[in-house]
Amino acid sequence: MVSALLLMGQVVLHLLKGKINRRNTLEQMTIVGPESLMIALLTSTFVGMVFTIQVAREFLNFGAGAAVGGVLALSLARELAPVLTAVTIAGRVGSAFAAELGTMQVTEQIDALYMLRTDPIDYLVTPRVLACCLMLPLLTMLGLGTGILGGMAMAKLIYDIPNMVFLDSARKFLTLWDLFSAPLKAIVFGFLIAIIGTSWGLTTTGGAKGVGESTTTAVVTSLLAIFISNFFLSWLMFQGAGSAVTRAL
Repeated sequence: MVSALLLMGQVVLHLLKGKINRRNTLEQMTIVGPESLMIALLTSTFVGMVFTIQVAREFLNFGAGAAVGGVLALSLARELAPVLTAVTIAGRVGSAFAAELGTMQVTEQIDALYMLRTDPIDYLVTPRVLACCLMLPLLTMLGLGTGILGGMAMAKLIYDIPNMVFLDSARKFLTLWDLFSAPLKAIVFGFLIAIIGTSWGLTTTGGAKGVGESTTTAVVTSLLAIFISNFFLSWLMFQGAGSAVTRAL
């Protein structure tokens, strides 16, 4: 934990100084973004479909079928889309960061960078942090869209809720702040995933066994960090009585 905090401070200082390796950053953005797109969209789509199936069957008993789209949109924007996307990226990308840097550490490639007068923070860590902070919000918003489309398809197919009713409900329930909160959370989650993954990678010891342990620990720690930070972000963003239902009615 201490090493992660120290690394976080170093990354912030290097970013403030404008020390950015553009080629490595673009390469990592490709890994985090396009290469993770399909699994992130599939996850959001099926979550939206399952959520609609569970919610619609209860809402219809109260004659509130028209509110299903709004409830799904709120749930995806405020919680499900950013959290599930972050969990997916933590499992796929965060583990890769820890394994790759851990292998470099135990094979003394990190020491070789120092010998070449290359700062590992600039060359290895900062590009990964920037890639996660830039790509995770995009993946989250795309996941939000596909989740709503998946829910809309289930609402029409199973419960015969018209698509326009579903979308109109989502439009009435959502506010600009709801749409802004999703990428804001994603930026925080992306920063945490990158810092934790690279930190465990750079502190790896013990050969191949150590690489495996660092990778596992990085994923578990990232998931805990996502859930804990999500609680505090939600607490700060959505205090007080909600007005979505009142506004929709």
